[in-house]
Amino acid sequence: MTPNSKLAFGKLNAPLMLALLLGGALLPNRLLAGDIYTFGIIPGDGSISGAPGATIGWGYTITNESSTDWLLATNLDADSFAYGLPTLLFDFPEVAPGATVTEFFDPTDMIGLYEDTINADAPDGSVDSGDFILSAQWYDGDPFNGGNFIADAIDSIAAYTATTESSMPEPTTFSLVAASLIGFAFLQSGVAVSGSKPVLSAGSP
Repeated sequence: MTPNSKLAFGKLNAPLMLALLLGGALLPNRLLAGDIYTFGIIPGDGSISGAPGATIGWGYTITNESSTDWLLATNLDADSFAYGLPTLLFDFPEVAPGATVTEFFDPTDMIGLYEDTINADAPDGSVDSGDFILSAQWYDGDPFNGGNFIADAIDSIAAYTATTESSMPEPTTFSLVAASLIGFAFLQSGVAVSGSKPVLSAGSP
């Protein structure tokens, strides 16, 4: 390309270059919303536990801190589970500007973020841990009522831990054992219990 042709090319593309520069200057301001939503899991530290064969799980909360744009959850990934069977419960909500959506884990109604059915043969103390990764998109209005796509939101990550713990003795069983020990102690001391008054056993002075 000769110097003259380069000059002509530059003059012809000056409007295009100006448009690109202006667009680049405005774009970051329009996409600031990509940084202002929060994703958390319930419980807040992500740690849950249960006995082998039990079904445990997580809830979630999403807050859209934008004052103008709508947030639509589009995908949820999780790391692998070695000691349980995970099931996705997430309902991929749309979150209005300034709103918060919260769902607690409910295994009966299948509500929440994820559930984990611990393997019946999972060893005591075994742990599945990793991250939930939420993907979302920004819209200039309700995405299901005419809103226009703006941009992909920044992925948000929440850590989780699921621990296998052996079953503790049932409270009723523990109570029966305790009562038996107390009764045995009374028999050894030569005193029987009848109502609220102690009765001396035979042979006592």
